[in-house]
Amino acid sequence: MKFINLHTHKVSNTADVLEIINQYPTEFDSNAVHYSIGIHPWKIIEDQVDHELEIIEQKLQFSNCLAVGECGLDKRIEASIDLQTDVFIKQIHLAIKYNKPIIIHCVGAFQEIIAIKNQFKIRVPMIIHGFSKNEIVAKQLIDNGFYLSFGKYLLDNSNLKSVFQSVPNDKFFLETDSSNHAIESIYNVAAQFKSLDLLTLQNQVKSNFNLIFNL
Repeated sequence: MKFINLHTHKVSNTADVLEIINQYPTEFDSNAVHYSIGIHPWKIIEDQVDHELEIIEQKLQFSNCLAVGECGLDKRIEASIDLQTDVFIKQIHLAIKYNKPIIIHCVGAFQEIIAIKNQFKIRVPMIIHGFSKNEIVAKQLIDNGFYLSFGKYLLDNSNLKSVFQSVPNDKFFLETDSSNHAIESIYNVAAQFKSLDLLTLQNQVKSNFNLIFNL
């Protein structure tokens, strides 16, 4: 496997890419070889949460369900932060129960996410996907044990170059999310920013992946 796509909403079925397809409990795509599953904060419907959590728990028992998520907190939406936090914590407990990493959507709530991790002494890997913030936030997250996944913003935001360079090589992943970019193009830019040849970068991401995902 040459490339690992940590988080995507699109099934490409490309032979040399291992992709973790984002799944929602009530919109499940059985064509996904490997996937994560979670309740996105944008999709919280309060009276359906318990039912969706039951579906998530069922899916987590399959070996090709690699992670919980994406789930998390988003301060730019109407759903109350208290409701979002409650749903997020319930999914964290499932991740702990089944020893699965957590792929996190976070908008404007990094301090809250860090506080939750420390409050519950969470030991399963927690990955902030689609990271696009500054070096200060990146360092806070790394210092608190998070991994960071980078995607389209590496191509679109020149300010992110120095941020990506500051992240230790054993603490990052690469992804396409919902963009139309190919994962190969993100790897190429990442290799350039890290001053690594492509093969070395591929091996680094594989090493990071093997460390925290149980395949």
